[in-house]
Amino acid sequence: MIASKELNKDFPWARLHSLRYPVRLDALGEVLEEIRAARRKTDHSDPRPCGSDLIGDSADTRFVRKLIEQVAPSLATVLITGESGTGKEVVARQIHEQSGRMGPFIAVNCGAIPENLLESELFGHERGAFTGAVSTRAGRFEQASGGTFFLDEIGDMPTVMQVKLLRVLEERVIERVGSATSIPVDVRLIAATHRDLPQRISAGEFREDLYYRLSVFPIEITPLRDRKEDIAPLVSEFIRRLESEKSISLQLTNEAMEVLEAYSWSGNVRELANLIERLAVIRPNGRVGARDLPWPIAERGDLAAGDPEIVSSDLRPVEGSSAVHLPTDGLDLKKYLAQVEQDMITQALGDSEGVVQRAAELLGIGRTTLVEKIKRYELKSPKSKVN
Repeated sequence: MIASKELNKDFPWARLHSLRYPVRLDALGEVLEEIRAARRKTDHSDPRPCGSDLIGDSADTRFVRKLIEQVAPSLATVLITGESGTGKEVVARQIHEQSGRMGPFIAVNCGAIPENLLESELFGHERGAFTGAVSTRAGRFEQASGGTFFLDEIGDMPTVMQVKLLRVLEERVIERVGSATSIPVDVRLIAATHRDLPQRISAGEFREDLYYRLSVFPIEITPLRDRKEDIAPLVSEFIRRLESEKSISLQLTNEAMEVLEAYSWSGNVRELANLIERLAVIRPNGRVGARDLPWPIAERGDLAAGDPEIVSSDLRPVEGSSAVHLPTDGLDLKKYLAQVEQDMITQALGDSEGVVQRAAELLGIGRTTLVEKIKRYELKSPKSKVN
């Protein structure tokens, strides 16, 4: 929480009190724009986020590191592909950090911004360009000047915007919404997607010429299930961060690690990170055994069926039956089912990068229903986006 004295110093909050009621939209817009501008001024740097290192010892991860070293010093446009949660933004940040470019690293998720706002977000706008444009605003391309601009989920970019992005790549100029003046931009562009772009090209949903412009230097990240050697280093790194940031100590038994290494990890590295964070809540400052892992992970681990130390949960499937085994000391069924539902929602939000509509489709429920459940359980995600 920022102290009120600091707020008064850095932000024009007092302007809110000068508004006369009933509040006019244009007056309110001007004040909000001032606050937004003041906030941008206080953000002098692009902080290195926790987890920007590429962790892992597998041959695939070592190969990706080599590709990063090769392409980083150049200005070549990079297209990073791979499933959701594999660490595409981590790779993009590594390229930026090794590039020597002094400007900021600016990231935009194309699938999380409404189509009618995407152009203004990327290219900026002039005052009066549209309703609510109460002042001139620089877009993300201009903000990334001298640095790297990362366009995540480029496969979700509307076709109209694809044409305008192609022009930027070809001419290195942008035009703000409401202006005919071309503004040169000095940015290194990196794009990423979990979608099959050649398939979308065949379906007429992605421009072929833009695809070839983006994939000057392609980097494909393999899913975590195909690089099991990375799991142990990743677990160690996530535990190290817990100890550093929250003073929480965690230790996994050999049996627990065997279960994790046998699991398929549909949510990839993001799912693994979420699991370690959950275990820190369940077993703070303690030892985590196979039995402390959620039963879906242990079940899919496919390890030594029948060994009670490997089958990790007290609520595990009974062989040859769809039922589950009831612990001898009983359980609170309502609480247990609620926890399972929360876990599934959290995983779906993670797999969909916080896009609620996608998460609802993964769960097979309506978007409105999912929003209600998120509010009921008070779930929070740093990248949660309602669309």
